Amino acid sequence: MATQSPFFGKRDRDTDSLTSRPAPLVGSGTNLSGTPVNPSSLTAQQGGLAAAAAAPAVKEGGSKLTVGPNIKLKGVEITDCDTLVVEGLVEATMDSRLMQIAEQGEFKGSAEIDIAEIRGIFDGNLTVREKLVIHSTGKVTGKIRYGKIVIEEGGQLSGEISFGAKPALQAAA
Repeated sequence: MATQSPFFGKRDRDTDSLTSRPAPLVGSGTNLSGTPVNPSSLTAQQGGLAAAAAAPAVKEGGSKLTVGPNIKLKGVEITDCDTLVVEGLVEATMDSRLMQIAEQGEFKGSAEIDIAEIRGIFDGNLTVREKLVIHSTGKVTGKIRYGKIVIEEGGQLSGEISFGAKPALQAAA
């Protein structure tokens, strides 16, 4: 006859070390397995402070529109939107604070943005008041004005490009 452990099926605080161990605090130096962790290397979802500070912050209560993969939004004017995330196709005019175009995303039209992060395709008139970031998979074409610009190796920028988010004033003739 087989013998059974007297602890089988029982939960005792002293013997169940997995449930009785308190979770380590972020920044405590180790993960659950005891491996040392640098808190600045964690993503914002994992509780890393550096990553959260580096990510553009959406103001509390800010409006966000996400156009998901395989969604086509055509012929619209987008207003009062703090953040636009494009994973599908958007053909529109808009004025927003933050635009993020995913690798599979595409925006065609006219946009005035504070901060733009392009991983996909933008085609049209783009005015970025603060910072334009074109990632390695990004392609931006058209009439582009920017305050600051960052282009990763592999990123593409073509068309009529000018520094300064506001058009230069024309001298009176």
